[in-house]
Amino acid sequence: MSRHCLNDDEPESVHIEVHLPGRLDPVRLRTAFQQALLTHPRVLAREVPGRRHRRSFAWELTGRPDTDPVNFAGRGPDALAQARARALAECPPLTESPPMRLDVVRTDTGPDTGTVLLLTTHHTALDAPSGLRVLATTAEQYGGTAALPVPGRVRPGRSGPASSGTGRTLRGRPVRVAPDSRPGPVRARAVGNGMVQADLPVPRRAAPNGDLPSWTVNDQLLVATSLMVGRWNVSRGRPGGPVRITMPVDDRPRGTEMPMGNGTRLVEVAMTSDDPHDAELLLRERPAPEAVARLLCATARRTRALKSADGAPMGAGASLLTAPLLPVGVRGVLTRGARRAAASWTSTALVTNIGRVPYALDFGDAGRATAVWFSAPARMPRGLSVAAASTGGRLHVTLRWSRTLLGDAAGAELADLFAESLATTSLSEAGDAPAGDASTRVASVGVAPTGVASAGVASVGVASTGAASAEDAPAGVASPGVAPPAVAPAEDAPAGVASARGRGGCPDGPDHPGTPRPHTTPTGTRTAQDNHKRPS
Repeated sequence: MSRHCLNDDEPESVHIEVHLPGRLDPVRLRTAFQQALLTHPRVLAREVPGRRHRRSFAWELTGRPDTDPVNFAGRGPDALAQARARALAECPPLTESPPMRLDVVRTDTGPDTGTVLLLTTHHTALDAPSGLRVLATTAEQYGGTAALPVPGRVRPGRSGPASSGTGRTLRGRPVRVAPDSRPGPVRARAVGNGMVQADLPVPRRAAPNGDLPSWTVNDQLLVATSLMVGRWNVSRGRPGGPVRITMPVDDRPRGTEMPMGNGTRLVEVAMTSDDPHDAELLLRERPAPEAVARLLCATARRTRALKSADGAPMGAGASLLTAPLLPVGVRGVLTRGARRAAASWTSTALVTNIGRVPYALDFGDAGRATAVWFSAPARMPRGLSVAAASTGGRLHVTLRWSRTLLGDAAGAELADLFAESLATTSLSEAGDAPAGDASTRVASVGVAPTGVASAGVASVGVASTGAASAEDAPAGVASPGVAPPAVAPAEDAPAGVASARGRGGCPDGPDHPGTPRPHTTPTGTRTAQDNHKRPS
């Protein structure tokens, strides 16, 4: 599907950033990366040229890289911004092996002093977990350490096709993210993607009595994205509507035996509460905690069902379009036509979550990774993706958008809304005082129509709201929850493990007086008056 719909204006690239506190030796790093590629030979693949009347695309394993994929970028205050802009603008070619590129940037100023490894992969060939596995093997080769065993994910038992409890019975068209205030012709001429990164506290999940709710941090990310879109659209004068979010699910092992490529399956989660009256309560300046709790419970129930259900990676329609019944040229025309026809039914946003990074990423004398960011493509008509990974008890979130939909200023404002919405899903102890205003730093990166990179990405520093931190430990790809002070079960454990009493799998039910409530005054919350003063 991706191969049929490639567009140079919106590159299908995945970018992964690993921040290290020390310096890397260029020769050792180049050798280690080459060894990592040989350890995972399926990465060394390229597309075989062919005619349009062939029945399928062909790929071949090369055994060795066609070119040197390691590039040592120049030093300077703009080096990292330029490398990020390149990652969003230029995909590694599919005709060369491997379809990935590693840029090494030395940072000498600011809080990022050290080294940044920026891996860019072509999403048609490789996804983020595959790229992260290659970087983990590179770290093992560079540091001279043996590969540590990586525990498998805990998933509910597979239950066949998804049931009606997943929310797929929603009939209405999903709401679209409202475009920014730029004139339509200006947005139509914009090309490429922009992105903003946020360093956030992991939202709290521990209740005052020590119990854990049934939802995971992944469910909180989904709800936060839904609240962000709803509040953004309301601020732009758009009516509310049903939000549907596409979520990748990855069941592959994460050790050295991990199959390389695109191993995830895409599912859609309907972000609707069981109570129809909650729609208005969720769009308030301060969403009602009972409504947020009900939405979290409904989302947790749906994601558990979707993770345990069998299905085609991209649905039955995609399976039909990719079947080698017609020449690739004809199927390409049909695929692009079907994509345009179904544009209004495309999900509102994509949320992809690696969880707690399950690898040490220890580069010996250069140190262990202090932060890991990644981003997913944000092509229209969806135009927005949210990617999250957890390292060192912090949640590293990247918002990426199509410039046809949003500009840099609008993207930065959307990141602020996401941080506020995520804090809204945090559980607060009884008597907690509202968190104070956070000090934030926002900048965006992307490719201007002329190809010149805009301002560099900066982390969005958000003051902690008391979120629990924990040591890095493996978690499910779709669940980066960090264990709070109380003993927590696995994030992806079956329903009933995490104190699922009462209605909806939530402790005592979402409407019970003793049920823990999400925080009603998140970090950085604006007053209603401030909200109306936002520039449109």
